[in-house]
Amino acid sequence: MAFKKSLIHFITLSLFITTFSLLPSSTSSRITPSSHTSLLDVSSSIQQTKQVLTFNPKNNTLLESSSMQQKPISNSSTSFSILIHPRETLLNENHKDYKNLILSRLARDSARVNSLNIKLKLAINNIKKSDLHPTQTELQQEDLSTPVSSGISAGSGEYFTQLGIGQPAKPFYMVLDTGSDVNWIQCKPCSDCYQQSDPIYDPTSSSTYESLTCETQQCQQLDTSACRDGKCLYQVAYGDGSFTVGEYITETVSFGGSGSLNRVAIGCGHDNEGLFVGAAGLLGLGGGSLSLTSQIKATSFSYCLVDRNSAKSSTLDINSVQPSDSVTAKLIKNQKVDTFYFMDLTGISVGGQLISIPPQVFAADGSGNGGIIIDSGTAITRLQTQAYNSLRDSFKKLTQNLRSAEGFALFDTCYDLSNLQSVRVPTVSFHFSENKVWNLPAKNYLIPVDTAGTFCFAFAPTPSSLSIIGNVQQQGTRVSIDLVNSLIGFSPNKC
Repeated sequence: MAFKKSLIHFITLSLFITTFSLLPSSTSSRITPSSHTSLLDVSSSIQQTKQVLTFNPKNNTLLESSSMQQKPISNSSTSFSILIHPRETLLNENHKDYKNLILSRLARDSARVNSLNIKLKLAINNIKKSDLHPTQTELQQEDLSTPVSSGISAGSGEYFTQLGIGQPAKPFYMVLDTGSDVNWIQCKPCSDCYQQSDPIYDPTSSSTYESLTCETQQCQQLDTSACRDGKCLYQVAYGDGSFTVGEYITETVSFGGSGSLNRVAIGCGHDNEGLFVGAAGLLGLGGGSLSLTSQIKATSFSYCLVDRNSAKSSTLDINSVQPSDSVTAKLIKNQKVDTFYFMDLTGISVGGQLISIPPQVFAADGSGNGGIIIDSGTAITRLQTQAYNSLRDSFKKLTQNLRSAEGFALFDTCYDLSNLQSVRVPTVSFHFSENKVWNLPAKNYLIPVDTAGTFCFAFAPTPSSLSIIGNVQQQGTRVSIDLVNSLIGFSPNKC
């Protein structure tokens, strides 16, 4: 985003309170803006909110299906790259206004957060996969939706990537999800399938479709599985009540012109119900054994998420080199759940000043409770209530010059910026060990919720012990996961 320059006047109200006032942009080149403040381009953000409502995915040339070349990937040293698209570039849900679109996004996001918390809670309470089993009913072809007593979750993502499935390869858009492991796709014959942009995957049209038996390692590693006629059945249930159920299979998965992988375990979902819409299925990039990255023994992967109101795309890169300017942090193992990417966050600052948060707030305890994860499927960052209150209060103290607005949905701190073209606000930063700092651009924490100029502070409190860094804060930053050295890196402007 091209930011307009502005002159900063610092007006001291007290020892701890500073306000930021906007002056004409033509004089802004006389001084260097402080790294403790960030410029929010108000007019550009509002313009994007108007454009996304009229966006027509059918006219987007970025979504044209690419040829799925069949160059086999023989080992994990091979790298490949595929495009990532915001949800709205694939699916236009015809919301009546931008406020309605935001409410829809936040509703899906709350369900997502609930799902992640349920998954962690089950793990902490030592509820094993052997405790999660289908009801004792013989499964027939038409009974694939038989419920199971599972709350294991994956969630609803906001970004899609295109993969080729089968041989010959046919392109399908999949949700990109670092918070889950099981890969799955809607599959004929459908007992109940939701609307997707691609044709439903037909296993009879592929020469590499193969059922997994109940004795296979992949079937045994599922959290919830069953057996019918010697074939492995799977189910993934979501905290919001959504679920996918069907046969667990292996297929050839192709990555555009980068190559293809044989015998990747995926769910062939015959009954898929809930909040899913648009994409054909889900691509699991979590830390568990059934995720795509684990199955292919990837050494690393990275992704960059463009603004969700943008028609642009970025890439998911497997076995890629971490950018040299990355701010790195340690990934922490949680013995209770291997799916999530827990981070070693040491603090948060506002306007260059660390806020008061006890160190244990972002650390998991001995039983697996707590900690902070990064997740591509969650939109709004959730912080423990104590941490959120400190962050919000610090930000409000430094923005007293801005006109306040009523709260919106889960946001309790909002501003009326309708009379401004741009405004300089205090920078929000995440801090890691060894004095490493990830500075967020203003548009990653002040987001528009309507087309009239109402912007809200894009963080929210959670009563859960688990904190989550969401994709609004990740936008425009290449997030690199080094699976070998257990490191995560953040590199700005690498989409």
